[in-house]
Amino acid sequence: MEEEQRACTAAAAGAAEGGGQSVKDEEEVKEEDVTDTAAQGGEEEDEDALPHSEILDIFEEGLARLVQDPLLCDLPIQVTLEEVNSQIALEYGQAMTVRVLKADSEVMPIVVVQNATVLDLKKAICRFMELKQQREGGVKHISWRYVWRTYHLVFQGEKLEDDKMRLKDYGIRNRDEVTFMKRLRKK
Repeated sequence: MEEEQRACTAAAAGAAEGGGQSVKDEEEVKEEDVTDTAAQGGEEEDEDALPHSEILDIFEEGLARLVQDPLLCDLPIQVTLEEVNSQIALEYGQAMTVRVLKADSEVMPIVVVQNATVLDLKKAICRFMELKQQREGGVKHISWRYVWRTYHLVFQGEKLEDDKMRLKDYGIRNRDEVTFMKRLRKK
């Protein structure tokens, strides 16, 4: 206790003699030490953080495990959030799969909501093809304006011409097949 009083008295005496500057310097040194310590702590946090590529690898591994679930086993390995959501909606009965048959006999399973319109189906076909091209490579650009001008979508002999009409109104249900059919040229 006496030592503390002597130290305080010495500091007060030093301040009276113009030694107040040294107390201020000591405070600045303490602040610099705190700042240096904080900077070192920030570096430690950066060292603990994973690089983007490792985070991406961890995410893809988790996603691959998720896709192995029986509910999501139909999805590709490089799945998008949109595909996961549509598969879940399909399982809950909020969506349906429309099988679209191309001219080369390839069947595209397109998932759309229950009350989808013909336009929604066309957009889903476009999205399906974009994702397929990203995964497999191939043609860089498809002119969908040309495709829809050249081909009809047909269900049981009936052309799906009205983009605003719902698929249900045409009688299309889950797992029904719709085909691409070339339009006849008008003379």
